[in-house]
Amino acid sequence: MTGHHQTLALVLFSVFVAVTLAITTFVSRNRHGSAEEFYAGGRLFSPMENGFALSGDYMSAASFLGITGLIALYGYDGLLYAVGFLVAWLVVLFLVAELVRNCGRFTLADVVAARMDERPVRIAAGSSSVVVSVMYLVAQMVGAGSLVSLLLGGTSDTARNWTVIGVGALMVIYVSMGGMRATTWIQIVKAVLLIGGAITLTVLVLMRFHGDVNALLRSAAGRSGHGRAFLAPGLKYGADWTARFDFISLGLALVLGTAGLPHILSRFYTVPTARAARRSVVWSIGLIGGFYLMTIVLGFGAAAVVGPEAVRGSNAAGNTAVPLLALDLGGGANSTGGTVLFAIVAAIAFATILAVVAGVTLASSAAVAHDLYTSLRRRRAKSYGEVAVARVASVGIGVIAIGLSLLARDQNVAFLVGLAFAVAASANLPVLLYSLFWRSFTTRGAVWAVYGGLVPALVLVLLSPVVSGSPESLFPGVDFQYFPLQNPGLVSIPLGFVAGWLGTVISAEPPDEAKHAEIEVRALTGAGAV
Repeated sequence: MTGHHQTLALVLFSVFVAVTLAITTFVSRNRHGSAEEFYAGGRLFSPMENGFALSGDYMSAASFLGITGLIALYGYDGLLYAVGFLVAWLVVLFLVAELVRNCGRFTLADVVAARMDERPVRIAAGSSSVVVSVMYLVAQMVGAGSLVSLLLGGTSDTARNWTVIGVGALMVIYVSMGGMRATTWIQIVKAVLLIGGAITLTVLVLMRFHGDVNALLRSAAGRSGHGRAFLAPGLKYGADWTARFDFISLGLALVLGTAGLPHILSRFYTVPTARAARRSVVWSIGLIGGFYLMTIVLGFGAAAVVGPEAVRGSNAAGNTAVPLLALDLGGGANSTGGTVLFAIVAAIAFATILAVVAGVTLASSAAVAHDLYTSLRRRRAKSYGEVAVARVASVGIGVIAIGLSLLARDQNVAFLVGLAFAVAASANLPVLLYSLFWRSFTTRGAVWAVYGGLVPALVLVLLSPVVSGSPESLFPGVDFQYFPLQNPGLVSIPLGFVAGWLGTVISAEPPDEAKHAEIEVRALTGAGAV
């Protein structure tokens, strides 16, 4: 890229970072340091504010960079991510949002531990939340590295690595200084920027083809090198039965995983009532639905305007399709319009990554402090001590995520998020649904449900083509691939549910049906909710 691209994009990056740091600083001067303020922002946000924040949390680098890139490279098969991410919100709306808001306080473990032996349940649920969050963070940081690598000409691995480290440092600052209140306002600002940028690019793509969607699709298919097959299922997931099972596995992970994501669940505690939580989800479904419809246009637009070969040449995983599309729509590499539009889109994508990593880091640090720390000390920590631990935990989580993201820097960000969704659906969703809806569920069942989904999911990923055995693997020089699917959800999600059922039926502990009845009333009516 030219020096104009670099200068303008870096200026816009700096403006966004300065604005968000100003928000964080202002909020940190007006907080009183309690756990409720740090984890839930004082529960003062309106449904519309929280809906924008939810959509900002959810519309990550996987959405803006990864999905568009997959559609540009694989056509119809890339649509699965957009459809799966959107349909998942129906599960959240109908099964999770209101009940979680009524039953919990800050984290997933609060919901489960309400009727169980707290210590083992909190350790299990807290550990799972940290693992899912770290996997999600890795995807966002990989997106940041790809973006800045494109900006600097794609030649400097050192610059990409320092970018990842810089994003990690910023997310620690956001979380440790401002907590949930600052993170929420950063998400709101980012959501507005992202939706505005997507609308602008969508309009420009449609104008390029005079509003004729059929012409757009024909052009995308023509440049793809696959002809009509580009617009039909099977280009990525239809080569053989293994690919088809991978397709099913990915679909299950995307649809079921959202309801188990810690940073999404924690957002339901930032509003004052369960009704407000439900209305927040309605707001977010509208915003997210519109956004994912636009990513479809942008993906096929990138295939038609830029071409899959150019996208793949810039980044093998397709993570740079959107900035390249903006560059072309603005007039090309040496035009003022192309330079400006590219820089704006790159800055919005970078803002997206910063905002999402802040939200995920806050959720994972809450799990460490509120669940693991208080449980392992064998007595509940005071609020101020717990918040201090959360701030320290954000540093440790940031360091781990930075190290892993440097290993996975050549993977597609939407694909990496799909792995995080699979682990969330395998470990968190079974224990959450059983706790809310199964009267006979016991402590052993809860612990087995978490570990019975978490451990197989992680082991299957380690034994999959993602880690070894192929040129695209994290370690291409070795081969310990024994599990053929890239996404473990098809196997690990049922195992989580089976483990929870088995642990309950063989447990000697009698189920506390009175406590379940109390929780059921609280979940459905809000009576006694925090």
